[in-house]
Amino acid sequence: MKSVLMIGLGHFGRHMAEKLIENGQEILAIDIDEERADDAVGIVQKIQIGDATEERFMETLGVRNFDLAVIAIGENFQTVLEITVLLKDLGCKYIIARATRDVHKKLLLRNGADYVVYAEREVAERLAIKFGADNIFDYVELTPEIGIYEIAVPRKWNGKSMVDLSVRTNYHVSVLATKKEGKIFPLPHPTHIFEEEESIMVMGTMEDIKKIT
Repeated sequence: MKSVLMIGLGHFGRHMAEKLIENGQEILAIDIDEERADDAVGIVQKIQIGDATEERFMETLGVRNFDLAVIAIGENFQTVLEITVLLKDLGCKYIIARATRDVHKKLLLRNGADYVVYAEREVAERLAIKFGADNIFDYVELTPEIGIYEIAVPRKWNGKSMVDLSVRTNYHVSVLATKKEGKIFPLPHPTHIFEEEESIMVMGTMEDIKKIT
């Protein structure tokens, strides 16, 4: 179990806190707005009202004792930057910050953030790929170049195995799992015969995925 300091209880912060709690993590959330904190009481048990840019307040939280801190504020970059620097000065082990522009991401990484998320951009890109590309059902970005895609089995793959097709050599993708009737079957055997009724999870570049869909 990890201990997480969640700073900000807007939509992004609440959703992330809820998901972390579902996964068994311990959350302490803080927000300067009492109304937002009240709205999150049904999700997060431990909430404090306070200003995350105030050093004295942050010192009382024992920042260095948390496994990670999430700055879930995205509207005011100056505030996010101030909190990032303060968390770093107080010995925070790992900082996740939220940004809306590339230049903000660079500044946050230079000033103590360990990971920067583009919440709206990442959701928009995922939806654009999911709903804008034929035969792609879902998508998770691993790097700017490589992702994991859930796709329909290509017609020319039906009735054949990975060995028959020499998938990695000929198509430059890796098949990570198959999915049928809502069930996922990870790491299919190289002799698994692809069926029209199933979908597959493949890892590769968008360019290579487009060639087989």
